[in-house]
Formats: sequence, structure tokens, C-alpha cells
Amino acid sequence: MAPLPQGFRDRLPPEAEAMAALLRTVVDTAAAHGYQRVQPPLAEHEEDLARWLTSRERDLMRAADPVTGAALVLRPDITAQVARIAATRLAGAPRPLRLAYGGPVLRGRGTQLAPERELVQAGAELIGADDETALAEVLEVALEALAAAGVADLSVDLTVPGLVAALAAGPLPVAEPQEVARALDAKDAGALTALGASAYAVLLEAAGPAEEALARLSTLGEAVAPTCAVLRAVTDTLLALGTARVTIDPTERHGFEYQSLGFSLFGRVGGVPLRGEIGRGGAYAIRRQGRAAEPACGFSLYLDPLVDAGLGVSRRARLFLPWGTPRAEAARLRAQGWATVAALCEGAGPRDCSHILLDGEPRPLEG
Repeated sequence: MAPLPQGFRDRLPPEAEAMAALLRTVVDTAAAHGYQRVQPPLAEHEEDLARWLTSRERDLMRAADPVTGAALVLRPDITAQVARIAATRLAGAPRPLRLAYGGPVLRGRGTQLAPERELVQAGAELIGADDETALAEVLEVALEALAAAGVADLSVDLTVPGLVAALAAGPLPVAEPQEVARALDAKDAGALTALGASAYAVLLEAAGPAEEALARLSTLGEAVAPTCAVLRAVTDTLLALGTARVTIDPTERHGFEYQSLGFSLFGRVGGVPLRGEIGRGGAYAIRRQGRAAEPACGFSLYLDPLVDAGLGVSRRARLFLPWGTPRAEAARLRAQGWATVAALCEGAGPRDCSHILLDGEPRPLEG
């Protein structure tokens, strides 16, 4: 059998069922909070979708439309498509607009840490607001969905990707802000001193548990007061929920190219940390042609690590129906919650079943 392309795989039972169940869990959790599902297409015209994407060109998978010859892009991210829908098809819908989504995404290249090129993404977007109340809501939905999926020991890491640029352009001017940002990425206090930016070293110290991080960050005074106020409000709401730990890394910026405030989600299954972040999101602005940008916030969860950790597997009992079992009897048993597996010929025995129907009653199969 020829191998699948690099970064792609088959999902077999019970993992395929687990993926479907986890996707339904996320979407249903969002629906319970008033988020309505949208279903964008898997492919769009490249020139149309490109302006909504932040992905680099090398990360895109392309195809030619056999009907028109136009260049198509296989979506690498559904969030961008939701932004497009909100700004065009649902531009006149009342705000705030709450939308949920879920489905596969395809990437041109994986990374060393995440080689997968096909992933299942699910999430929700709140269009029309990006303040601390809106952020707290989307975080609550995300944490509730992850808890319902079976993830434990949840934690939220908050970040302010544009903080360094804002400080460099105002209260803490430096000659080379990009070099300062790189030094902060490397956690290199010595490099900050060499750049004449030792005042930025407090940002390295302001990384950790939220309460301690906020105390250190606030020593920068009025320069960061608005940022601290938002971080404090979101932190207080999350801590009041009591469902996750909260940390802050004010200089983390990679993967948050368009968020004004971002967050990453982490968790454990059976005491074992899930590989990397299992979700991310934040506040951003939707650019609308000929109109002012619209505030928004949301989250995306990647479900593959959850399936790989064994979550979402159905415990539904499988009942073997011997040859000749009446169809009405089989329907009655399915209505009771059984998954029925009917014999296809006389003398067939049970395979991959937990129970068998004997004398009209389901009985456990030994062994």
C-alpha cells in the first residue's frame, strides 16, 4: 500500500468517532452560549481569501479550479473565513454577532514540532466587541468546551503582542525596537542592556502567575496602565470561574500577528500534559473595505491532540443480533441506546461486540 502524503493520516475506529464527538462537543458548548454555526467552504479563490489570511504563502496549499482555471486556496484557518462572512454576507446582521465553526484545515507545510498538515479546527468568534467582557466570554466558552471534552488542569496564558511596539513608540523609546523584541523573545537581559533598553527587562520578570506578573508589570506606571486594566479584568473573571490557572507573558508575539491581546490554552489528560497548546485566540479587528475596522475576539481549538490523548471515545455498548432477529426488535433496542450489529447470515458469530441478544435479552459477552 502506498504511503499517504507527509503530514496526512487515516483516522480509524474508534478515533474517527472520537473526533466527530469532540467536534460536536465544542460546537454544542458554543451553541449553548448563543453562538450560531457557520460552514465555510474548504476552498476559496486565492485572491479573495488571501486578504483575510495571515498565513505565509509557503503555508498555503493551492489547487487550480478545473472549471475556470482560477487559483484556489485550501483553507489553512477557518477564523479568516468567519471574518470574511461577518464582513460581507452578515455585514448587516445585528451586533454583537456570535458565530461558531468546525472542520478540517490544510497547511502547505508542517513544522518540526507539529508535522501534521491536516487538522480539525473548532471555535467561536464574537464579532462587534473586543473589550474585557467579550474576551472573558469567549474564554469561558473555550474552557467550558475543553472541560466537557475531558481536558483537566486547564491553564490560560495571556499575552499582549503589541506591547513592545507601543512602548517603543511612546513612553520607552528605543532606536531598534525590533532588536529589543528579539532580545525579549530570547529572554536575554544582557542584550537589552547592550541595546540601551534595560527598562524593558521588567517585561522578562513579568512572566508567570497572573497576580505576580501584574504586580511587576504595573511598575512601569501609566505607560502600561490601560493594558494592566484589561489583563486584570480578564484575570479576575477567569479566577472567579475557578476552572483554570492564569499566567501572563507580556512579550509573547509569535502566532499572534493580528491580535491586540492574545491567549494560549493548555491542559492535561490523565495527569499528562497535552502536547503544546491546544487552543489560542484573542482580540483583533476585522478590516472591512470602505468601512471602519470592526472589533472582534474569539478562540480556536485544535482537536487532534485531544483525540490522540484518547478523549472523545464512545463507550456505547455494541449488541450482536443473531440471524433472524426481527427488525422491529432491533429498532426497539436502538431506541434504548444500543448500537446493534446484525448477523448477515445464519451461523454468524459476534465480532467486536460487548453484548449478545439471547432469549430476547441483551447479555454480556465473556472475555
